[in-house]
Amino acid sequence: MKRAALAALLAATCVFAAEAQVPGLTGNNGKPIHISADNGIEWQQNNHVYIARGNAIATRGDDTVTADTLLAYYRPVAGAPPPATGKGSDPTNSGSTQIYRLDADGHVVFKSPVDTMFGDHAIYDVDKSTLVVTGKALKILTPTDVITARDSLEWYDQQQIGVARGNALAIRGDRIVHGDVLTARVEKLKDGSSHISRVDAHGNVIVSSPGQIARGDAGVYDLDTGIVTLTGRVRLTRGENELRGRYAVVDLNTNVSRLLPGPPNARLAAGNGRVEGLIVPRQNAGTP
Repeated sequence: MKRAALAALLAATCVFAAEAQVPGLTGNNGKPIHISADNGIEWQQNNHVYIARGNAIATRGDDTVTADTLLAYYRPVAGAPPPATGKGSDPTNSGSTQIYRLDADGHVVFKSPVDTMFGDHAIYDVDKSTLVVTGKALKILTPTDVITARDSLEWYDQQQIGVARGNALAIRGDRIVHGDVLTARVEKLKDGSSHISRVDAHGNVIVSSPGQIARGDAGVYDLDTGIVTLTGRVRLTRGENELRGRYAVVDLNTNVSRLLPGPPNARLAAGNGRVEGLIVPRQNAGTP
């Protein structure tokens, strides 16, 4: 193999050791990332991109990203010394370039010890620390939750917010939260771990638990307390019984629900000051 080709291959294999924090690879800062591919790694110097094709795998510590194709876009660093140009030199080791965008295409899987994300296409903006995953079978699996969406799964690292768009579902055990858009807020704990503390739901919101279904235009699910607050056109259904109002507080732990004509202390417009309900009496055996 010619030295120039070997240098390009070495440069491509170590490019992911840059300090970019890749979602799914964020828990191992400072560790080098190894990348491999069945069909080779290409370095396009004019286009400032490295491309790994065919079962491409990028690994840092315990975290892994796999895809049919991985692309890393880089740019010169202002004020950095010029890259080495000698035979066998690796410009990525000079500190003169930095990765600003990572793309993954085809059978994309982000995997860490605590969660796994699936999609067909992913774009990570390093400058903004944002990840957008799209595809036909979008899914996130954690030890306690399953999250799916039709349009996209998004992660905003600076705000610690995840967004599922389009017929989104969040499932934890026998509890299900549905909405056109679900926004999960992640809280970091003192021991360095993190967990979803709250889910905001918007559009066609449905919260179901054993024996009860709650619907509304918008809702907030506090996972620490198990309490859901619904607003808008609210309906609480248990069997054939249904209550209607504009505001509801549902405790999923106790299955106790409170329905109000509006939020507490809110000034209600005329005609919105009542709660309605349909109660179907239980039929005794033998009743015609």
